[in-house]
Order: sequence, then C-alpha cells, then structure tokens
Amino acid sequence: MVNSSRAGRNLPAAIAVGVALGAAILVSLFTVRFLFIGIVAAAIALGTIELARALRKAADIRLALVPVLVGGQATIWLAWPFGREGALTAFVLTVFACLFWRLPRGADGYLRDVAASIFATAYLPLFAAFAAMLVPPEDGVGRVLAFMIGVVASDTGGYIAGVLRGKHPMAPSISPKKTWEGFAGSMIAGIGAGVLTLSVILDGQAWQGVIFGAAIVLTATLGDLVESLIKRDLGIKDMGDLLPGHGGIMDRLDSLLPSAVVSWLLLSAFLP
Repeated sequence: MVNSSRAGRNLPAAIAVGVALGAAILVSLFTVRFLFIGIVAAAIALGTIELARALRKAADIRLALVPVLVGGQATIWLAWPFGREGALTAFVLTVFACLFWRLPRGADGYLRDVAASIFATAYLPLFAAFAAMLVPPEDGVGRVLAFMIGVVASDTGGYIAGVLRGKHPMAPSISPKKTWEGFAGSMIAGIGAGVLTLSVILDGQAWQGVIFGAAIVLTATLGDLVESLIKRDLGIKDMGDLLPGHGGIMDRLDSLLPSAVVSWLLLSAFLP
C-alpha cells in the first residue's frame, strides 16, 4: 500500500529521490565543482521539455522548443565564463530566435506561442544561470551549499510544520495545503540555515544570514505559489511524473529557480 502523507506526498519515495538528488549535487561539488553546472543544465533541459508538453497538452500552446532548449543551454553555460553579460546576451538572442522560429506557422496563435516561449526562457534557463554563477568564485562550493541548504531547510521546515500544525491556509485558492503555520516553520528553518551557512561555511556575519535565510524562504514560497497558479491555469495537478513522490522536474525547480537569483544577488552584495 502506498504510504501517503497528510501533505499528499508518497513520503518514502520523496525522501529517496531527495537523497539521491542531494548526493549527486554533493558529489559534483566536492569532486569537480563545475559539474554542478552540468546538473543544472540537464535539469533545465528536462524541465523545459516537461513544461512544453504540459502547455501543449493542456492549452495547445506550442513553445519554440528548439530555440528555447538550445538558447537555454547557452544561457546557462555562458554564465560560467562571462557572468551576467554572457547569460543576458544568450537570453536576448534566444528571444530573437523564438520570434523568427514561429513565423512559418502563421498568425494564428503567434503571440500566444511566442510569449510562452519567452516566458519559458526567462523562467527556466535565465533564472538557472544565477545558480551557475554561484560556482566560479573561490568559495563557490560554499555559495552553492548556502543556496541549496536554504531552500531545502525552507521546504523541510514548512512541510513538517504544515503537517503537524497547519490549520490556517495561506492562499486557499492557489495552494490549499500551504498554511501560515507551514510558512512560519519555513521561516524558522530557513533563517537558522542562513545563519549557519553564512557564518560557518562562508565568511559572513550572522545578521547577513538572517536576511539571506528570510529572503530564500520568501522567494521559495513565492516560486511554489507561482507554479501552483500555472498548474491551476492549465488544469493539471503535476507538471510531470519523472520524480516519484515529487511529481515532475518543474515541481522541484519551482522554489529553486527564483531563490537562485536572490542567492546570487545577496551573496554578491555580502561577500563580493
């Protein structure tokens, strides 16, 4: 019999998948740290295909998939040697490619398809490029760990608090199972993780860890709500079923993507 939690997950499967993904990330960081960028790039490629399938099946929206995939990979990989300039240049060129790629299919649905393609390019690879930009500095492993631990702590703290104490829905029309008690648990765990990672792993201050942890919780929560809105708009429960206990790749990337942007911005300001 499937062991489902009050929060609606197959908990053993979710834990097993989470541990496997975490192990792959740790191995990459502590062997050849730039392999982490490869993991990010692979996840974004799979997430893009998953989103394209969901959009086409639910709403007959057709992404300019080839430009989005190729340009998305360029956006992530060029962020490694060239930073923001490389990522932004690749993103702009991908937007041009999407505009031109869709021309042969005519006017019917042109704006819809192009807008969705540009959204997908910004939402996945452009946001993910900020995760790639955490790696190059000398303390890049610590920066990635601070980012990942912050998101995991937010998710875990919110999950536990929501299951044990969740009574007051935060956004019932968007995500009925998300509660204010769960958000409080996320905030406590996220701030604790931020203080520890910035003061122990990185050469930061405790007050910076408080700001960092709180910001991660806010962006992770908003990212989750945004994807919930997208799924409600499309009339689907999960973006896919690739990850047992989690749903699809996009169902795991939702909180990571906006948090990567904020992580890079804050760590660049705190630890230039």
